[in-house]
Amino acid sequence: MKFRKILLTLALCAMCVGQASALEYTYDAPEDYLFGRPTSQDGPYTQEDPNVDRSKSVALVPPGFGTPTSYLPGSGEALTPNLVPGALKGGLVNQVGSVNYPAIDNGAQAPGSGGITMTQIPGSPSGIVQGGSVVGFTDVTDDLYYSGGHLGTLKIPAIGLSVKVYQGTDSKTLAKGAGHFAETSIWDGNICVAAHNRGVNAHFGKIHTLEPGDTITLTTKLGTRTYSVSSVEKVSETDTSGTTTTSDHRITLYTCVRDERDFRWKVTALEQ
Repeated sequence: MKFRKILLTLALCAMCVGQASALEYTYDAPEDYLFGRPTSQDGPYTQEDPNVDRSKSVALVPPGFGTPTSYLPGSGEALTPNLVPGALKGGLVNQVGSVNYPAIDNGAQAPGSGGITMTQIPGSPSGIVQGGSVVGFTDVTDDLYYSGGHLGTLKIPAIGLSVKVYQGTDSKTLAKGAGHFAETSIWDGNICVAAHNRGVNAHFGKIHTLEPGDTITLTTKLGTRTYSVSSVEKVSETDTSGTTTTSDHRITLYTCVRDERDFRWKVTALEQ
């Protein structure tokens, strides 16, 4: 019995004096971007061609929702108009930037209209200038109203029409005469006007009988322009393509189609 105890004691001692070995662990590498992508720039910065001014000198405050230029890329009021390049050489600039807006020219996209540099001078009746040509838009200002509250007089000799044009196209306005689409230009570019086609105020009741070449004149405080009818179309009531801003000077007339509530007559006339 004593011998067994001695053997057990020796065995325990042997275990205690043996070299201890450390535990080994293995770690798998984390998945790619497990902890987020690095914030450092992987590649070198390259020069823009051409160099583009990103400073506050050309920063823009976006136009209001639903305004005539709200859909134009690069439009808005200059954040710091006094710093806009060229601002001290003939007036402050309130619309700058390179845009890719397909200007319409006689019903087709104007050649080379991509990448237009647009500049608008406050108070200029020419609207938006692209290089040497105009993407026309003239806003309605208080000084453009006549004492009678109208914006101008529309005449179409072929149908014996002479009617005053008022701002807006609601029922109350059309009861007085023709109505100017408030979101469209009043002088340069595309002027859009609507009127009733029946009843006491059926001013546009015969515009669908107009033929190519018939003349239309519009007189405003900015002058008188004469247009020549280029097309008479029946379009869907939801088709607003005729109100698009254009690079040429034109007038577009709208009225209902008798007994066809889903359609409208659209007359397009280009400046002579």
